[in-house]
Amino acid sequence: MSKKLLAATILAAAFAAISLSSCTKYKDEKRATNTTTSGSVVMACDESFRRIMEQEIEVFEFQYPEASILARYIPEDECIDSLLKSSNTRLAVTTRQLTKDELAALKLRRRIARSTRIAVDAIALIANPANPIEEISTSDLGKILSGEITEWKWVEPGNKSGKINIVFDYEGSSTVNYMVDSIMHGRKFGSNVYAQNDNSKVFEAVTKMKGALGIIGVSWVSSDLSKASLTTEELARSLEVNDTTQITFDPNVKVLAVAGPESVKGVKPYQAYIFDGSYPLYRSIYLTSTGGGGTLAGGFYSFVTGFAGQKLIQQTGVLPGSIHPRMVQIE
Repeated sequence: MSKKLLAATILAAAFAAISLSSCTKYKDEKRATNTTTSGSVVMACDESFRRIMEQEIEVFEFQYPEASILARYIPEDECIDSLLKSSNTRLAVTTRQLTKDELAALKLRRRIARSTRIAVDAIALIANPANPIEEISTSDLGKILSGEITEWKWVEPGNKSGKINIVFDYEGSSTVNYMVDSIMHGRKFGSNVYAQNDNSKVFEAVTKMKGALGIIGVSWVSSDLSKASLTTEELARSLEVNDTTQITFDPNVKVLAVAGPESVKGVKPYQAYIFDGSYPLYRSIYLTSTGGGGTLAGGFYSFVTGFAGQKLIQQTGVLPGSIHPRMVQIE
């Protein structure tokens, strides 16, 4: 073998050894960061549940500093699409589980989904404090949404709050889907229905317009989320306390009592009334993961569905999926 050929052979072998070593090192480093408590993962979450999941992420990342949950807060329909089609999205928070066809589509991509009900959410109806209305029936709500009732005086004789403007969060959101499926009964929305594309703007519109009726997830009007002013460490410590949260509502809006088809008197969306079914506007919240047990997606899934994650949900005014409330109602 010539010296040139020998040198080339040695050089090639050395390069291969270095490449193999680098590849092994890269794989080891990647494996080290891709665990149940470290690395990064994308979660698609319906905008209605932003305040709930922000607390979950904040405490989880505080406890596990090497973990990063990258949340996208978008309408529910887009959450499902992202989970099915995006190679990065491994978690989704929605009001429904995946269909058989959706599960089959994931299976073709070698992804297995698991889903758990993490909470039962109430949809709150909020009015301007200057509006004298205190209670509304689901029957009247359907007529308002369809445009059959357009003024408050037709809901409550003598009410001078004027025209009713319905304010939603997003087109295609879980809140809109709920009203279509459960309240509209095949009717179409009237011309008095608007989407603000932001939950905080729903709240803002109601505080500014006397005739507005906002439709929003109850966590957005729970004043108990003043806990958000705590540091993350204090919030994490609060999970060790066994007392059930006393839920109150933001005084800047009026949360209406709602009467179902068979109810004589309406009730407000307190956790106790969500739990016993007295409050008629409620829906389940599901967390779906397509990440394996040893991944960050799996780790966050276990956290949210476990005791700590469920207690955090309880502090937002939403009924947790696995912790029963001991409620003190404050009027």
